Amino acid sequence: MLKWFALVVILVICAFGLNIFITNTKASSDEITILLTGDIMLGRSVAGVSLKKNDLNYPFEKVANITNSPDVTIGNLENPFVADCPPSSDGLKFCADPKMISGLNYAGFDIVNLANNHMANYGIDGTTQTENYLKNAGIDYVGIGNIVIKNIKGIKFGFIGFDFVDKKPSDTDYKLVKNSKNEVDILVVMVHWGIEYTSQPTNTQITIGRKLISSGADVVAGSHPHWVQTTEYLTGKPIFYSLGNFVFDQPWSEETKKGLAVKLTYHSNKLSNVVSMPIYMNNFAQPEWINK
Repeated sequence: MLKWFALVVILVICAFGLNIFITNTKASSDEITILLTGDIMLGRSVAGVSLKKNDLNYPFEKVANITNSPDVTIGNLENPFVADCPPSSDGLKFCADPKMISGLNYAGFDIVNLANNHMANYGIDGTTQTENYLKNAGIDYVGIGNIVIKNIKGIKFGFIGFDFVDKKPSDTDYKLVKNSKNEVDILVVMVHWGIEYTSQPTNTQITIGRKLISSGADVVAGSHPHWVQTTEYLTGKPIFYSLGNFVFDQPWSEETKKGLAVKLTYHSNKLSNVVSMPIYMNNFAQPEWINK
């Protein structure tokens, strides 16, 4: 009798455990993850080192294990890809050898933002070439007045980008945010702004960030300062004023070797978790996770 009782108890425990497994699997089936990263510049000395090593994936080798896992990985692309890009180790006119785009594929980038102060370094032709190279690589881009929509598990995520370094935001920009939000459930806005090498957002950044949220943005992710800046939540919606560098050839200071990636987890259309994932470029232009 005792043996039969023990067998029944074991079966009940197993059944209960199985139920927990099934319940947890079902609960996580609607989980959606978005990874935001900062400035990515694959030209100048980054390309020089990668090509010399004959390793186009070099910049991303220590982070690709994580950047490949989210449903969407996005960053700010700070250089155009142009044919016959002249080799360079300095200067502020950026371009990258189109071969370097394979690193973005290797790292699992789905979208890049083109709205920044360096994308036009090689004129309209350079931007057009960049768009074509990205299309051929299967990477979407924002920042040309367009919206990229990803339908993930029945939830529509929209992505748009703005450059507010070279121009001030206009009513047209905020209208694009509002209209874009009408098309999607969650709207992520990439924005280039602020002052380089500063740790705090300007009053202008704060004003713009809050207006982007009130216009319909659910997430605002900033770039351009090359340093990580503070984060603000407005009605539960995050504004990351600057995520700093992700891949860049600026080893001359500690702050420019640092960066921040942010993993956003949604359950259906609700933001349920935000994980800050700092990086550090211990090796030249090669980020690695801190405490991972």
